[in-house]
Amino acid sequence: MSEKMVFYQGNEACAEGALYAGCNFFAGYPITPSTEVAEFLARRLPKQGGAFIQMEDEIAAMAAVIGASLTGAKSITATSGPGMSLKLENLGFACITEVPCVIVNVMRGGPSTGLPTGPSQSDVMQARWGTHGDHPAIALAPDSVQEIFTETVRAFNLAERLRTPVILLTDEIIGHMREKFTIPGEGEIEIWDRPRPTVPPEEYKPYDTSEGIIPPMADFGSGYRFHVTGLNHDETGFPTNIPSLVEPEERRLMAKVTENLDIIEKYEYMEKKGSKVGIVSFGSSARSTRSAIAMAGESGTSVDFLRLVTLWPFPSHVVNEMADKLDLIIVPEMNLGQMIEEVERSAGGKTEVIGVNRVDGEPITPDQILEKIREVS
Repeated sequence: MSEKMVFYQGNEACAEGALYAGCNFFAGYPITPSTEVAEFLARRLPKQGGAFIQMEDEIAAMAAVIGASLTGAKSITATSGPGMSLKLENLGFACITEVPCVIVNVMRGGPSTGLPTGPSQSDVMQARWGTHGDHPAIALAPDSVQEIFTETVRAFNLAERLRTPVILLTDEIIGHMREKFTIPGEGEIEIWDRPRPTVPPEEYKPYDTSEGIIPPMADFGSGYRFHVTGLNHDETGFPTNIPSLVEPEERRLMAKVTENLDIIEKYEYMEKKGSKVGIVSFGSSARSTRSAIAMAGESGTSVDFLRLVTLWPFPSHVVNEMADKLDLIIVPEMNLGQMIEEVERSAGGKTEVIGVNRVDGEPITPDQILEKIREVS
């Protein structure tokens, strides 16, 4: 496949990115504003030897994605707020059983049914803490159609390499906007696969970490027999409640993320000389932020800008460095204040942090952000 320029909406670019990454299984349930991901894959997956299943509900969809991944498939599901809430118990199961999969959440207004056709960024904390217990969390938030494609590929790569679920956190604006973007040629983006056993079936232990914190993963049906349970387990996969085994397992799950920040963390930091104000933003709000900063610059006001691509794990070290030089950090987000709390925590009291918030189903505009910049400058 050679490089190709196309004109897609964000949800279609997400589906195209999944195919580029080698996705061969989708299970889901229609829900606005994510349904186009399912529609696109319903057309394309069967033609490429993959499988598409519309499940009876979101709980079953998440279960099917986990089951498919256990057989060796690269699997994905797509949903929005209410559907994501239903997936969360099975998301916890995927975390503790270390099953790679990608969950796309195209955010909309809430709570409950909320605003099905309106944008929101109110699932930020759900992406980190939504499922129960201490668990690893990776959430990526692209801000363009091109980046939806590349971050979908990266979501699969991270899920496979680290044997963990990865959430792609977009919103209605990014999901439904149309832009031209480039589908790279085959091989231009490296594709990662899960670690595989190097021992014969009779010697295989599914959670053997003697050679590293990410155990090799065999496929169900390939001759390797192993046990999968949502209970804490030992290296054989069978349940245990022995404290000396349980705590190391919990800490190892977290370490898969904390010890691989070099491949997980991604952000864009634009520092300007003389700035006293900075902005931390992500997703569609970052697009408005760029315009606001450009307009502020035309009147002689310099503003630093940190655009988050990886939301979780959060790049606290960068925000802490920003706080050392700035008098104020502004956090625009389409919610009543979620990411701002993480920015405040990371700033450590070194500087003031204020929000620009909107929850009426309309995007935060460049003028709203510019007004706040002028108010505090």
